[in-house]
Amino acid sequence: MSTLLVLTNLPDRAAAERLADLLIEKRVAACVNILAPCRSVYRWQDKVQHDEEHPMLIKTTAAGYSALEAAIRSGHPYELPEIIAVPVERGFPAYLDWVAAETGAPRG
Repeated sequence: MSTLLVLTNLPDRAAAERLADLLIEKRVAACVNILAPCRSVYRWQDKVQHDEEHPMLIKTTAAGYSALEAAIRSGHPYELPEIIAVPVERGFPAYLDWVAAETGAPRG
């Protein structure tokens, strides 16, 4: 079973907590870490933006990625949310088994 670390950013802590709850309730994520706010600088609609955002680290499986992405998109306040998945090459096997179990994936 392939584990993924998925990253996204939310505009405030309350929105991050709502999305984290949704992802856990739907069992598309085993764990969500809401990090301290950071400053994001990016171009949007031809203007440079400077915004405070709350990064989220989401643990799921490759098999569950499509459902996770759909849940993020439905619960995210941004028109174009950042959703980036990074494969986990190594990890504590018992933890990776737990991620699979919590997301409904078959244990590996």
